[in-house]
Amino acid sequence: MILQADLRHLICTLSDALDLVGVDDVGHGKRVGVMAAECGRRAGLAPEEVTFLFDLGMLHDIGVSSTQVHHNIITTFAAPDVQAHCDTGAGLLASFQPLASLAPAVKRHHTPWTRLMEEGIDPALAWQANLVFLVDRVDALAVTHHSQGSPILHAPEIRERIRQHSGTDFNPELVDLFLETSGSEAFWLMLEPRPMNDFIQEVHSQRLGYAASMGDLRQLAEIFSRIVDAKSPFTAEHSLGVAELSRFLARKMELGESSQRKLEIAGLLHDVGKLRVPDEILDKPGQLDWQERQVINTHSFETYQILRHLHGFEEIAQWTAHHHEAPGGGGYPFHLDASLLPLEARILRIADIFQAMVQDRPYRRGLNQTQALAFMTNLSARGLAEPEIVAHLVSCGGEAMAAAHAGVRRDQA
Repeated sequence: MILQADLRHLICTLSDALDLVGVDDVGHGKRVGVMAAECGRRAGLAPEEVTFLFDLGMLHDIGVSSTQVHHNIITTFAAPDVQAHCDTGAGLLASFQPLASLAPAVKRHHTPWTRLMEEGIDPALAWQANLVFLVDRVDALAVTHHSQGSPILHAPEIRERIRQHSGTDFNPELVDLFLETSGSEAFWLMLEPRPMNDFIQEVHSQRLGYAASMGDLRQLAEIFSRIVDAKSPFTAEHSLGVAELSRFLARKMELGESSQRKLEIAGLLHDVGKLRVPDEILDKPGQLDWQERQVINTHSFETYQILRHLHGFEEIAQWTAHHHEAPGGGGYPFHLDASLLPLEARILRIADIFQAMVQDRPYRRGLNQTQALAFMTNLSARGLAEPEIVAHLVSCGGEAMAAAHAGVRRDQA
């Protein structure tokens, strides 16, 4: 099956997901992309090169899924241990051919200029990576002043701080380019939400469509799942297990091949909204209080908001949005009666519950096959899970267990 996907949409969707990690401080990648593109324009680069810098800025932090890591990177000019997220991000991008060209610069986007020169990095790559490093630090400095008003009020001190790192962290020529580009008020005002969104729409209008197979879309979905599953030991390996089990159950229930593959993608994407859940809530080993539970319960709605405008993902967005709706309307976030929802959404819910119960968590061992099937049977008997789906799960318990542990097999490969 071929879908006419739009690479611009894919990039913006990934960026929107990454924005969630900032919780209250959203838009870091977009601001970095805008600044990098503006510097590229000032340098006289061709339009396609400017667009490349914008995409690079948008996705430079694709390796960050922890709110604590995001906070450290944003609030500390020389944050420690930054290379780990650079390596992770480069690996994710390299695994998806349409975005693979961004990987080398992402890998180097926190490498000081002096080290790039010592290592003999290709000059063009060094220029791209160091520009992103520079404007990334500009945004980090600007964020520290957000509570004190618009960054334009602090532009002189931000510019001076960057100047102080010329010849060490940053290429002196790039520092001069940045100082020239940022000398106007318009540069700083463009980083505010409304003009930034206008800028993004302008770039977005440059369509880069390509024929995407279901395999391509699954590969993209796995990038999302790896970002989510890396967020916490509580989410590690969860998404792939839900994806494998969802597709397995769909096949057992004789859904068509297209539905099976879409459901697998939905399983990979169903928890993208958890990127906005603070680490301390997601990692809490004990019972959540009411307020913490409300924060957790936002994640399926956030997932829907990320996916709903992505061409080809319309059904998938609906299924992921509803994967916590329960029979009788006792679920969340829409309180719909799950028995009235598409079968795929109901399968996804059962796969999510079963995988969570059998997966080892830092504070408990996962249930064994007998315990897990008994748990699901009990849910069905109490009217909290669809009997037909649970019956298929029980009838092939061993295979279901193997599918639910697919994430463990991936990490061991």
